[in-house]
Amino acid sequence: MVTPMTLGYHLSTLPCCNILPLSHGCECYTISLIMKKIILASASPRRKELLEKISLGFEVEPSDYAEEVCSDLAPHELAKAISRGKALAVASKHQNAIIIAADTFVVCRDKIMGKPRTEAEAKVMLRAISGRAHSVITGFTILDTDEDRILSQAVETIVHVKQLSSKEIDAYVRSGEPIGKAGAYEIQGLGSVIIEKIEGDYFNVVGLPLSSLAESLKKFGV
Repeated sequence: MVTPMTLGYHLSTLPCCNILPLSHGCECYTISLIMKKIILASASPRRKELLEKISLGFEVEPSDYAEEVCSDLAPHELAKAISRGKALAVASKHQNAIIIAADTFVVCRDKIMGKPRTEAEAKVMLRAISGRAHSVITGFTILDTDEDRILSQAVETIVHVKQLSSKEIDAYVRSGEPIGKAGAYEIQGLGSVIIEKIEGDYFNVVGLPLSSLAESLKKFGV
């Protein structure tokens, strides 16, 4: 019988793939390998859509991690810390898995902006970012539950917003889009019309810096 060892392979060193064809003489053998499942620890439909763009097979399991803004941490460190907390909360429930978690927020004039819950809060945020640049910071974490490996990174994009009139702010808020969005706008939606330009990764503003994430996933064999 031909085994992986007789052909110079060891199962622990084989690449992460579904099927490995092995041939020896006129015979051919196929070994099915168990892949590590990939889990997106997020309830965000935008992050789900973005991760699908890089053709990864994954499951979605929202994290129950309680996000807390800690003033002792700089924005980049805070974004990484929150994403790490989200990843760890989901990782504790799984074996043989790679967890991806992320957190995005806006920083304007050294103040971290959350997600408005009311129209009044949305108007305050839109007036604050009107006519000036702000930062969108996304922290993401990749965690391998079996190998006890974890990587966290933060990516920043600068977004320049047009000068907005009160009528424009009121009209945008009436659309309902700003509610529940970091910084009170959605760049891939109607909010695109209030943006003058950006410096950096567009997908980072949407919620997941795909280029940086894809490069980091390579370190986990994905």
